[in-house]
Amino acid sequence: MSSLTSSPEWKALQEHQPEISGRQISDFFAKNPNRFEEFSVEAAGILLDYSKNLVDSSTMALLLSLAEKAGMSSAITSMFTGNHINNTEDRPALHVALRSPHKNSSYEQEVHATLDKMESFVSRVTAWEWQGYKEDPITDVVNIGIGGSDLGPAMVYTALSDYQLDGIRCHFVSNVDPVHLEETLENLEPATTLFIIASKSFTTLETSLNAQASRRWFLEADGNEQDLAKHFVAVSANKEKAQAFGIADENIFPMWDWVGGRYSLWSAIGLPVALGIGIENFRNLLAGAYNMDMHFQEAELAGNIPVIMGLLDTWYNCFCQAQSKTVLPYRQQLHLLPAWMQQLSMESLGKAVDRHGNPIEQSGNVIWGSAGTNGQHSFHQLLHQGTLLVPADFIAVAGTDSENKEQHKQLLANCLAQSQVLMAGRESNDPHIKVAGNKPSNTFLLDNLTPESLGSLLAAYEHSVYVQSILMGINAFDQFGVEAGKVMSKDVYEALTGEAEASGFDASTNSLINRCKK
Repeated sequence: MSSLTSSPEWKALQEHQPEISGRQISDFFAKNPNRFEEFSVEAAGILLDYSKNLVDSSTMALLLSLAEKAGMSSAITSMFTGNHINNTEDRPALHVALRSPHKNSSYEQEVHATLDKMESFVSRVTAWEWQGYKEDPITDVVNIGIGGSDLGPAMVYTALSDYQLDGIRCHFVSNVDPVHLEETLENLEPATTLFIIASKSFTTLETSLNAQASRRWFLEADGNEQDLAKHFVAVSANKEKAQAFGIADENIFPMWDWVGGRYSLWSAIGLPVALGIGIENFRNLLAGAYNMDMHFQEAELAGNIPVIMGLLDTWYNCFCQAQSKTVLPYRQQLHLLPAWMQQLSMESLGKAVDRHGNPIEQSGNVIWGSAGTNGQHSFHQLLHQGTLLVPADFIAVAGTDSENKEQHKQLLANCLAQSQVLMAGRESNDPHIKVAGNKPSNTFLLDNLTPESLGSLLAAYEHSVYVQSILMGINAFDQFGVEAGKVMSKDVYEALTGEAEASGFDASTNSLINRCKK
C-alpha cells in the first residue's frame, strides 16, 4: 500500500463513494441549473463537458485534494523540466520537447534539427524531386513499424484524411503475419514505392521480418543493392544496423531513449504523416499539442483539462471499481483513436507495482471502443442495460467539410443522444425495455477536425495518463511486461521449426505446438 492510498485524502474519497453512488446524475442537473457551466472547461481548442459524471462539487474537491497530496503540480513541472521521472530506466520522459517551438535545451535543439531534416526530405519527395531508381517520383509510402511506430502515425494520417496530399498514398504495415505486407504490396510498383523502417533498435522482430521481406520484394523486381538507398529510409537509434540494411546515412532519422514509443508520433516516427499531409500541417499538429502542453503546465488544477480527465478516470477505476472505459469518437476519421488509446493507457498503467517496486491494489483499466455510430449497433446495448460500470468518452466534431451537412447533423444527434440516455435512462413498466441510466460520460467537442485540434486532443489524453500514474504511484514510462512474451516466442519458434516433438513447455503449449507441426 502506497503512502497516498493510506492518506486521509484517499480514505475520504473511499468514505464518500457509497454516498455518491446512491445519487442520480440527472438530479444534479435538476438541483443546479448551472451544472454545465460549473462542470465544463474549454482550452486549447477543446471543450470538455464532464457534467454527466457521477460526481458533485464535493467529489471534485476531494479529488483535487488528493491531487495536491500527490504533489501533482510539482510532478507536472518535473516532466517539463526533464527530471528522470522514468525512474526504473533512469531517464526523463520528454515527449513534450518534441512539440516545443523553443530551442533552449539540448533536447529541443536536437528536435528542431530533426524537424528541419524532415522538412527538407518531405519537400523533395512531395515536389517529386526525390526519384526512384527508374527516375520516377514516389507515389506510395509504406511505413513498417509496430506499436508506437505504427499506431500513432496510422491514426493521425487516417484522422487527417481531409489534409492528405494528392499524389502520395501512405500505407502502414505492422503485423508479422505475412499477409499484411503481401496485401499492401500487391498493387504497388517498386519503382515508385518508398519504405520507412521505423524501429528504435532496428531489431524488433516484426519490423525486421517485414523490412527484410520488403527488401526481397524490391530486389526481386528489377532493383539492385545500389538502388536501395533511393527506396528505403529509417527512423532508428541504431545507425549501424540501418546502414547494414542498405540505408544511406543521410536517410536515417534519429530516435531518442528519452521518448517512449507510445509517445513518439510527434518525432521522426511521424515522418509518414508529414509525407502524407505535408510538413506545414505536421508542424500544425505539433503546435496544437504544444497549446495543450501549455494549458497542462499553467492552468490551475481545478480548471485543467488533463488533470480533470485523470482525476475522473482514477475516481472510477480506484474508488468505483470500474474495470474498463470506452472511447467513442463520433467521426469516422477517428476510428483508430481507441486503438491508439489502448496502447497509451494500458502500456503505461498496466503495472502491478509502484515506482518503488511495492505491490499496488489496482492497476489501470481496460480501454476499448469504436467509432460512432457503429458501436451503437454492437456494444452499446451493454452500456445501456448491462450491469457493468463503463465510463465513456464521447468525442464529437461540430464542423465538417462534407457536403452532406444534414447527415453530419444526424451523426452529432446520435452522439449527444447517447450521452443523454446513458445518464437519464428510459422509463418503462416493462423491465426488458427500461434503461436505468446513471451511467457516466465525458463529452469532448472540437469545432473542426484539424491538425491543431487533433494535436491538442491527443496531448490531453497523454497528460491524463500521466496524472493517473501520479495518483497511482506508478511509472507510466516503462513496459517491461512486453518483453516476457517476446523472449518466450523465440523458444516456441525453435520448437515449431525443429523436427522433434515439443516437450519443454506446459502440456497445453506442447500439444498446440505439435498440432501445428502436423
